[in-house]
Amino acid sequence: MQTSCQSCTFFDEHHGNQNQVDEAGLCRYNPPIQQPEADVRGLWPVVKEDDWCGHHTEARQPH
Repeated sequence: MQTSCQSCTFFDEHHGNQNQVDEAGLCRYNPPIQQPEADVRGLWPVVKEDDWCGHHTEARQPH
């Protein structure tokens, strides 16, 4: 199995944050990114399905 965001437990295919990127989703590993203004909602990082990070391990892949 390829280690990538798509196979990570924390990858969410939800197309929020006005996500216009094909084959992308939201990374739910960390909390949303805070915005500079208090009245603006935080945003989840948008990642592509074939991206990866150091948090992804086989133990965190969905079963």
